[in-house]
Amino acid sequence: MKYHGFVILTLILSIAVYGASAQECKQLCVAKQFYEEGETVVVSGQVDVVLEKTPIIIQILHDKNIVDIAQEEVSQDGSYTATFKAEGDRWQDDGKYTAKATYGPTGNVYEISFDFQTKESAKETAEIFEVKAGDAGTFDIPYTIKGGIVKDIIVDPQILGLIATIQSSDDGSLTLDLGRKWIDAKKSDGMDDTYIIYIDGLEVAYEESTADEDSRVITIQFQEGDSDIEIIGTQVIPEFGSIALVVFVVAITSAVLVSRRTLS
Repeated sequence: MKYHGFVILTLILSIAVYGASAQECKQLCVAKQFYEEGETVVVSGQVDVVLEKTPIIIQILHDKNIVDIAQEEVSQDGSYTATFKAEGDRWQDDGKYTAKATYGPTGNVYEISFDFQTKESAKETAEIFEVKAGDAGTFDIPYTIKGGIVKDIIVDPQILGLIATIQSSDDGSLTLDLGRKWIDAKKSDGMDDTYIIYIDGLEVAYEESTADEDSRVITIQFQEGDSDIEIIGTQVIPEFGSIALVVFVVAITSAVLVSRRTLS
């Protein structure tokens, strides 16, 4: 999907979702939203009222089946933490898992979900994709993908960015080594700005692992069935930047001519 003018609405919705997540995380949260087999799932939170000599019961569930369970003490300030090693016979399926905390005789229950991926489906494919850049020729983007394959990557001058088309067989991730010569996101003072990432029209977060004078490496998490990933910056290769400037000048000139005719 093309980048359009719903930025304000997106920001409002993001703030609302963030506020709801922050409130939920006060009672129960996970350290990450995506875990791979072998990692340690960290669950923490805070109860509203501390009950003396009353532990909190935390379960990890998948498809309503218990994967793991722990009983943890609650600190005087109401906080608690539990860890689970994501491996073994019960950690066999990819998908959504739920952390469920139960506390007190009245059965206060808190729940939160996270994504899990086995080593089998998390196999990585590391390749270099040759992107066509019009009169500028082509340029290479090194990438690593888990849970799918990259079908295409194109330059889209209208969004000052790239569109990566993937075929996702599982939940996974796409890591891109973006050369600054071809695409970048900068603030007005020349400092790095964040990219805007859309997956099938919905804005998502991403992680940036390294950034030097030549490139920026970003990782985007996707879900099974996702296809179009837009990476939007503030500048794309110079040839397209020049085209965008010409279009802008023509639009301004047309507006001035229309205004003069109206005044006449």
